Amino acid sequence: MDEVATMHKVLEMTGQVVDHIEPSQLDNPTPCTEWTVRDVLNHVTGGATMFGLCVRDGAVPDEKFGELMTGDNLGSDFKSSFHRATDAAEESFAIPGAMERIVKLPFGEMPAGLALDIAIFDVATHAWDLAKATGQSTDLDPEVATIAYQVAQTMLSDDLRNAGLFGPPVAVEEGAPAADRLAGLAGRTP
Repeated sequence: MDEVATMHKVLEMTGQVVDHIEPSQLDNPTPCTEWTVRDVLNHVTGGATMFGLCVRDGAVPDEKFGELMTGDNLGSDFKSSFHRATDAAEESFAIPGAMERIVKLPFGEMPAGLALDIAIFDVATHAWDLAKATGQSTDLDPEVATIAYQVAQTMLSDDLRNAGLFGPPVAVEEGAPAADRLAGLAGRTP
């Protein structure tokens, strides 16, 4: 898998969902039960900035990490903030040799390509969350959702579920769209 090309598709797909969110929907609850639409957008936007900085610089300074994870990454224009953060991240991902770099993330050191796999799964799942919470179609790009589902199968462990980061898997109908299978694997009810 070409992580950079896949991440580009994930961000493009997510951007389409974000672009159809109305400001009046920012307080809507999401399938990510502790977060509103604004919270999920804030997380994804901060995550894009974090991953971009890690790939470019090798790590994010502790104080910056705290700002990205707990601060307001959206300001008054959530759509522009999302697109600025994802554009900057993609610029970092395109640096020659970037995927071979070792990056330091809050959950450990790893090659940037592996970190991008985590982001592929996380962002695709949150694109589904945002679509569901705002009444958009959750039948997201099947190619992207299938890749994210495959990545999730290798990453979702009992430790992550027991830590409360993901709920238990939810059964979905056989033949359900790939995005719904991804959501079910991440503990969401399609």
